Amino acid sequence: MANSGSPPFKVAVVWRGDAQARAEARPETSRFAAVFAALNRHGLAAQPAVWVEGQVDLLRAQLWAMDAVLVWVNPVTEDTGEGRGTLDTVLREVAAAGILVSGHPDVVDRMGTKEVLVRTREMGWGSDTHLYESHAALVSGLPGRLAEGPRVLKRSRSNGGIGVWKVERIAGRDVLVQEARDRSQRTLSLDAFLAERAVDFAAGGTLVDQPFQSRHLEGMVRCYVSGTRVAGFGTQYVTALASPEHGRAPPRLYSGPEDARFQGLRALMEVEWIPEMAARLELREEDLPVVWDADFLLGTKDAAGEDSYVLCEINASSVYPIPDEAHDALAATTLRLLTGAHAR
Repeated sequence: MANSGSPPFKVAVVWRGDAQARAEARPETSRFAAVFAALNRHGLAAQPAVWVEGQVDLLRAQLWAMDAVLVWVNPVTEDTGEGRGTLDTVLREVAAAGILVSGHPDVVDRMGTKEVLVRTREMGWGSDTHLYESHAALVSGLPGRLAEGPRVLKRSRSNGGIGVWKVERIAGRDVLVQEARDRSQRTLSLDAFLAERAVDFAAGGTLVDQPFQSRHLEGMVRCYVSGTRVAGFGTQYVTALASPEHGRAPPRLYSGPEDARFQGLRALMEVEWIPEMAARLELREEDLPVVWDADFLLGTKDAAGEDSYVLCEINASSVYPIPDEAHDALAATTLRLLTGAHAR
């Protein structure tokens, strides 16, 4: 690792692409141009490192020469379902050698799957959330919970609305099921829906069950975090689980960490929730990614009329785009982690 008498710390920015994308990758023309610029402003020598499936040796050789590796690769791609197991093997190798990897695959596994909702359900952001580790557990547990109101089922690993369903009893044993990905609705028997879900447990899959939040049409707040500090916010009206007449949601709007609307949430995150989450997940605070986010829907108001927040998911592996302020925040966190590791 670099020291005070050597050139700047070297940082690789990793994303998925093909051989042509790797050959043509340039910091200033990539979609991460603002990330590269921020890293350079903080005195870090950043370079692109495009991961190409089938060319892992090229990436491995490049990463071994780095001081830090910042990764923007989804664990599962939306269209093909392609994973990143080979990449994770390389990331674990270089991390074991003392190279900073953010986010480390083991950290992503703890933070970035839907099971985090169950492991943190006793926290202030939690809700009546349950984990089904087998199809038999789903068949046994879901019917009784549906009697209390609509539920949202989520595959443990999913993105882009894939593998997310709103399920609501309508008459007798029939349920109304809405797919989050395309908002399609259908009515079928609960038994038929449960039978369909057997496939979700193949190869060790699990399902997470949350109560549907009635205030979802009031908007979602995405809290962007760098390490342990809030780096900005994104607000968006979400309609993935709304009835079709609500139309499509407008684009997300970004703001910095000083946004007056969310200082209560910021304080909760920085003072209470992030430290408690790290403890519950058995992570050190320095293990947290240099950029990650938490999505919140509005819960019930308290006695004073203040909003509460219910966690929907954490994204820890491919958080982009981000607020403008978050670029320098992630660069500063990277430099702080590298400097601290070198001092030790």
